[in-house]
Amino acid sequence: MSIPISGFSKKSKQEKIDWLVSHYFDNDPTVYKTLQLYWNSDKELQRLHDDFTENAISNYYLPFSIAPNFLINDSLYALPMVIEESSVVAAASNAAKFWMKRGGFKAEVLGTLKSGQVHFDYYGSRNALQKYFIDSKPGLLASVESLQRNMKKRGGGLKDIVLVDKTEELPGYYQLHCTFETADAMGANFINSCLENIATTFENAAMDSEYFADDDKRPEVVLSILSNYVPDCLVEASVKCRIDELMKTKEDSVKFAGDFVRAVEIASVDKQRAVTHNKGIMNGVDAVVLASGNDFRAVEAGVHAYAARTGRYSSLTSAKTDGEFFHFGIKIPLALGTVGGLTRLHPMVKLALQLLKQPSAEDLMKIAAVAGLAQNFAAIRSLVTTGIQKGHMKMHLMNILNQLNATSAEKAETIRHFQSETASHSAVSAFLEQLRS
Repeated sequence: MSIPISGFSKKSKQEKIDWLVSHYFDNDPTVYKTLQLYWNSDKELQRLHDDFTENAISNYYLPFSIAPNFLINDSLYALPMVIEESSVVAAASNAAKFWMKRGGFKAEVLGTLKSGQVHFDYYGSRNALQKYFIDSKPGLLASVESLQRNMKKRGGGLKDIVLVDKTEELPGYYQLHCTFETADAMGANFINSCLENIATTFENAAMDSEYFADDDKRPEVVLSILSNYVPDCLVEASVKCRIDELMKTKEDSVKFAGDFVRAVEIASVDKQRAVTHNKGIMNGVDAVVLASGNDFRAVEAGVHAYAARTGRYSSLTSAKTDGEFFHFGIKIPLALGTVGGLTRLHPMVKLALQLLKQPSAEDLMKIAAVAGLAQNFAAIRSLVTTGIQKGHMKMHLMNILNQLNATSAEKAETIRHFQSETASHSAVSAFLEQLRS
């Protein structure tokens, strides 16, 4: 029977498992076996994984795959991708190979500024608040000097603080909008520590400030936190080739280019399509972000907010034909890091970064953006030609076979059969049944 528990985090790993099995799994012994099956045999490595998070009882594996042949700014990469969907890696690899023969991908970082805000209430004179901010700003900047000493050595640090009046949107609401450069770190802990120092300094100094003597109202901080909306931490990636290089014949190439551009235009104006369109982009981006030990949830939130920045959710990619040429590109906000967090702890993250030639944060932004562009190209190419399901279900075939407990011989025979047939769960099941009889 499920019951509340107090002090769960203080229990040992075995005690946590015993309690879970007893109260949620009716003392099923196979639960122990499943959990222990995914423990690492290296006890030191397992302890490292246990320390990554709270209340860890086992590990949850995802495949670590490689998508080769990515030519980015004339350098060749093999991209590490952590994702459970086989068609994503296959599609990215195919797109990379396609564009490698046509000049590869070009990528450029347009900006790396990140931001955070001190959100506070104030119901007094706006003029008094503005004067107080101007007078106190040097002290606010000085309040983070000890925190940013090392960051400054790497070219980062707090860049500016601006007072923002948001009272038209919410009565009494103001913020201190702070911008940061964080070099090769994602910088969340650094930014949050700076914001909390700024908030304390701002609020405490206001208590004795002469600017608020007349109305006896003072700024009161509500919260201080970085923002995962990073429209100024932007990267652009693109591909270009002659239209007649897209398909085997000129006629097919012209039709393909027209259909492709139209598909992107549809995703630019229709949010139903745009959401799935951008989800496909993030299949590629997230897989690289995960492999490199970055926070894909933060990336996802920032990217989708950027896609809706005009007030209408829209495509992150753009496509056009220009005379004899086909152009396809993406502009996407990516706040990534190659130092700090898991980058120096997780052995697979270390390996991924080594595979990527120890990239800077800006290099990783370019690589992740290219992965998203490649994934989107592959998806749209399928959609406007053969359709998405034929290729997707072929890649999903092995998962179906494993669900149906197919033997190695049955797998080989089934794969041969479905090379010329559309694979579906029911079709594979029927074929296996026929094979077995």
